[in-house]
Amino acid sequence: MKKKEESLLASILRRDPAARNRLEILLCYPGVHAVLAHRVNHFLYEVGLKVVARLGSQLMRILTGIEIHPGAVVGRRLLIDHGMGVVIGETAIIGDDVTIYQGVTLGGTGKDCGKRHPTIGNCVMIASGAKILGPFKIGDHSKIGAGSVVLKEVPDHCTVVGVPGRIVKQNYEKVDNEKLYDMDQIHLPNPVEREFEMLRNRLEALEDKIL
Repeated sequence: MKKKEESLLASILRRDPAARNRLEILLCYPGVHAVLAHRVNHFLYEVGLKVVARLGSQLMRILTGIEIHPGAVVGRRLLIDHGMGVVIGETAIIGDDVTIYQGVTLGGTGKDCGKRHPTIGNCVMIASGAKILGPFKIGDHSKIGAGSVVLKEVPDHCTVVGVPGRIVKQNYEKVDNEKLYDMDQIHLPNPVEREFEMLRNRLEALEDKIL
């Protein structure tokens, strides 16, 4: 017997520890309102009512603080948590079971024509304030750290942090032998701290040589 597909509300209830029940999610989650409205706006956009679709998306921007261009393709069970300041561009494509936090931009660089915005794979988590800019793909099950600026393609099962974004973990293995932590938006590698640590180690080595 075919397993019944999980609904958006059930998915959010499972993924968000702050959610208590489906009614609360439906009434109080602006990300849900924005995604449901986008389904309608995208349909209108696809059938040629582009101005009406844009008006609908701008209305939801005013009401929720989330701007999803009606041309964007959004997969199933997208969770936009908190959501204020999220911007999703016209040619963005988002896979299934993606989680996006506040302040995220899926935008362009202004240098591309046609496909200008990123493609996000399935089960991707994009932490608050991250910017993904350009027509490349973020692979399935990847995680983008808070405040990261990603400007190039990311393979599957990667963790990306920093400005510009760099891969620090791939396929659950450390990259470049850095001291890493599991992605939870708090315990991320600190690139500035790491550089200071390298400088300290070099100074100590030089002092040993002099003394």
